[in-house]
Amino acid sequence: MGRPLSEDGPHGSAAAEQTRQRFWTRGRTTSLIAVLAAVTIGITVGGLVGNPSVVPGSASAAGDTPSAEAEPTAEETPEAQPAPPPAEHARQPGTIYLADGGSARLVREEVDATGTLPVPDSLGEATWWGAGLGAAAGASVMAGHVNWQGALGPFDQLHRAEVGERIEIVDVDGGEWTYQTSEVLTLHKDELPGRAADLFGQDGDHRLVLVTCGGRYVGGPSGYEDNRIVVATLVGTPDVA
Repeated sequence: MGRPLSEDGPHGSAAAEQTRQRFWTRGRTTSLIAVLAAVTIGITVGGLVGNPSVVPGSASAAGDTPSAEAEPTAEETPEAQPAPPPAEHARQPGTIYLADGGSARLVREEVDATGTLPVPDSLGEATWWGAGLGAAAGASVMAGHVNWQGALGPFDQLHRAEVGERIEIVDVDGGEWTYQTSEVLTLHKDELPGRAADLFGQDGDHRLVLVTCGGRYVGGPSGYEDNRIVVATLVGTPDVA
């Protein structure tokens, strides 16, 4: 998912963008439908996956420079007070929070008559199909963009995911669900048909399955040659943190 900037990394061309556009129109109903035929769902998870550098924000000069003002005298020095705790950002309903800090709004979708699941409209969204949170069985499948027009999306973080990390989802009522990563996979798209039933099927143990694309850009309906998949199991519900 996202804009392919080159065949091997984040430096692209107009031709790559045109190929991506073809992927998103044609590939939605070809490659992923074939991949997930075993569970009668087509999920488009195309897009760029490279190895982009994380560029942390720079501290402001003013914040790093000691004040030149004179220190107050003993008579002027107020009694020391403990620093206030840092403000916490309120968690938004209907949102998935990844272990690295990224988040995406969840958009519940159903497959259409062709078996295609609509893709997210923006970097900040993830399409959700399948089982509900905490279901008795089946996969809750969530697919998100890696990047778009040069900007990284939250699902880029799937490429740094590790077993044991926690993923939190706030439902529309504000309840918090916690899943723990149990499996991290990079599968060539040719391998996916053989894994479709156990990864995306609506039977078997309940699990959360996050999907995006990866690997080398190959063009055509496949877009990128791999898929990055994170599987997680439920470890906390709104009633039991």
